[in-house]
Amino acid sequence: MRLREIRFPLIIVTLILTAMQVARAEETEVRYKTLNDIPYYTAEESQQNEYMQERCKLDLYYPTKLKGFPTVVWFHGGGLKGGSKSIPKELQDQGLAIVAVNYRLFPKARRPAYLKDAAAAVAWTFQHISEYGGDPELIFVAGHSAGGYLTSMLGLDKRWLAAHDIDANRIAGLIPYSGHCITHMTVREEMGIERDQPIIDDMAPLFHARKDAPPILLITGDRELEFPTRYEENAYMHRLLQVVKHPQAQLFELDGFTHGTMARPGHFLLLEEVKRVIKAKKQAD
Repeated sequence: MRLREIRFPLIIVTLILTAMQVARAEETEVRYKTLNDIPYYTAEESQQNEYMQERCKLDLYYPTKLKGFPTVVWFHGGGLKGGSKSIPKELQDQGLAIVAVNYRLFPKARRPAYLKDAAAAVAWTFQHISEYGGDPELIFVAGHSAGGYLTSMLGLDKRWLAAHDIDANRIAGLIPYSGHCITHMTVREEMGIERDQPIIDDMAPLFHARKDAPPILLITGDRELEFPTRYEENAYMHRLLQVVKHPQAQLFELDGFTHGTMARPGHFLLLEEVKRVIKAKKQAD
């Protein structure tokens, strides 16, 4: 698939959201169950750390009457300083599972604790989703803002999942929403670097851009309404993936949407990307 960059006008996004509501209504016969606060570390791994016991949990939302369904691991935003797990409404009733993850936050935790937590949650999903009927070869990783940063880091820098004996290339697709592609601003803060001073080191997704990474769908809000440089960082990532000849990378800019409001229309793009990847896998088989 050719790498591409697309702008979505506001009117098209509105029509898309209406179509999502219709699709959700058609899924009413499928039943879903939610399991809350599942620890993704073992008791032995977290027993000496009360903050891990508090934060390192996930919620699992899954269809009870389907088998072989895809799963989206979803990381919340909040600048690596705040936020809490939730299951996006637009992704519910869509024939897939959602794993919504909490992870440790700054300043109670320091780098790379949040990356280790994100990797542990994805590893839990690979290890356990089949118990609930999901296909472990159809696990997608996504998140908004700080969650988008974690998504890109896990998929591009293979060391985090390698700690769990999982090849990051097993991820079916990476779908970061408005994520930092340079080193995250909170990571820079920990290093004593000003927010407006950009760096690209081994804590930056851009540092790890590679040809053989999973399919990646980059989504941002309107470049004039986003956080400063956020669109440009993603455009640079998209261009760099072209340079290294990554075969399945796309960049979508959602006209008229801010950093905070772009997530809802972004969910439609996620659902379409899941369908596209599944179709491509079936054709390859």
